[in-house]
Amino acid sequence: MGQKINPLGLRLGTTQSHYSLWFAQKKKYCENLQEDANIRNYITNYIQKNMKILKLSSVVEGITRIEIQKQTDVITIKIYTASAKLVNENLPREIEELKRNLEKEFYCVNRKLNLSILRIAKPYRNPHILAEFIANQLRHRVSFRKAMKKAIELAEKENTKGIRVQLAGRLGGKDIARVEWLREGRLPLQTIQAKIDYCSYPVQTIVGILGIKIWLFIDED
Repeated sequence: MGQKINPLGLRLGTTQSHYSLWFAQKKKYCENLQEDANIRNYITNYIQKNMKILKLSSVVEGITRIEIQKQTDVITIKIYTASAKLVNENLPREIEELKRNLEKEFYCVNRKLNLSILRIAKPYRNPHILAEFIANQLRHRVSFRKAMKKAIELAEKENTKGIRVQLAGRLGGKDIARVEWLREGRLPLQTIQAKIDYCSYPVQTIVGILGIKIWLFIDED
């Protein structure tokens, strides 16, 4: 079973929680779900377009996860990032502009928006950052095997217990698509109590779209 479904969905309620926390009636469920997707896309696009203005020099300093919590009159958005430049008492002007744009585009007058940015202490212990690192290497035409090995080395420095990196597509510009993967350490996918983080990330290259999947075994209860 651990090989057949999303490892995050398998562990909901034990070691993993939802990224969206809210309750809605059946008729409004799709509306709320679509709103969450639009919010995440808007924030991601805004950060990517303003990386130079926000003085973010690498993909490691981007956002890794966006959590949304909705109550009757309050909506809380938490942006997790590895950048120390975005986590300050005096937020940059662009972040304040982002909050105003979100309030204007997605929220009514009777709802309050709370926007907070939290820093991840160990960025290379996050599969999303590792996937963005590999994607950036592939865009610059670095060998996929070299990029995979480098990502594993970065994860091992953060004291992870196990990692698996999988790439799929026209690797190396070959005409026939294939799947290549590397693994280091333990990866108990069938153990529910194991804290495993997972990321699936598509990347557009000159040879087509490649798929990146990363499993990280962080700890075990």
